[in-house]
Amino acid sequence: MALIKWFYRVVFLSITLSALLAGYLYVSLTAPAEVTNQVEFEVKAGDTAYSLGYELTEKSLIANPYLTRVVARLHPEWVPKVGKYAIKPEMNLLDIMALFDSGQSIFYSITLLEGKTTRDFLLAMQARGNITMTLLDAKNEEIVKQTGIDASHPEGQFFANTYRYHEGDTDVSILKHAHELMTQTLDDLWQKKAKNLPYKSPYEALIMASIIEKETGVAYERPLIARVFISRLEKGMRLQTDPTVIYGLGDLFNGNLTRKGLQDSSPYNTYRFYGLPPTPIANVGREAIEAALNPEPTKALYFVAKGDGTHAFSNTLKEHNRAVRKYQFKRREDYRSTPAKTK
Repeated sequence: MALIKWFYRVVFLSITLSALLAGYLYVSLTAPAEVTNQVEFEVKAGDTAYSLGYELTEKSLIANPYLTRVVARLHPEWVPKVGKYAIKPEMNLLDIMALFDSGQSIFYSITLLEGKTTRDFLLAMQARGNITMTLLDAKNEEIVKQTGIDASHPEGQFFANTYRYHEGDTDVSILKHAHELMTQTLDDLWQKKAKNLPYKSPYEALIMASIIEKETGVAYERPLIARVFISRLEKGMRLQTDPTVIYGLGDLFNGNLTRKGLQDSSPYNTYRFYGLPPTPIANVGREAIEAALNPEPTKALYFVAKGDGTHAFSNTLKEHNRAVRKYQFKRREDYRSTPAKTK
């Protein structure tokens, strides 16, 4: 009889302890993280559910390092993915471990600005400090190859936009996304272009868009400047636009476009050569492409900067020269304005 009583007591005690343990584990696994604000936590290569328990405890996110082992037993299919994660105050340990398994790490963003070159884009990514850089010293041929561009030159092939990425993503992956978006946008807008434009291909329209982007940041001027350049092409006039010359000079340009610079033999020198330059001179956004493909009507053949970010447009050389004297107080010799006799 005494043995039976002892047996029941042991069983009762075991059930009680099991219930207490189960209650403790339930409370521990479902209790919110011990933080008042969002915390960044990094899962590193080689981390396991067991090692993460100690790291979470060290950061006071959980009370006991062995709790992650319990979660691993409950969900053996969960595998922590490398990355930085945002742990919010309302999340419990089950939520945290599920987050690590999902791979939904923190997104960062980078804005690649209109009017910037591919080199500028790479330097902007390098400055973020959390993007893996592989193209910083690469030649144009390598950039084209790595990003899958169907062209011989990468300039202008990346859509200016804001992009999201995970820490450790590569410059190649971001540029690939930017190129895909550029291709989609250019193809879409090409289908909606105005009639009787002088472009032989979407690529030529992209070249024009890059010139427009560099000439003005004022939205309403873009379609007007597009028409000026298109009219000059149609009349057999040189484009005579400073940004293309500056691009061709590269590192030789010191901030002041001189007479010598305007005589440079680069194919980007639109003061010397007819037609469009061989490639875009910058990366652009949707607005510049829209302007290149849908110019606004104007008889203007010339424009000059007014000094406030906008331009004065002129129909004739005489009007243009007056505008130059008014807004620049000195006249550059006839480089910008002389119509070409033949192409």
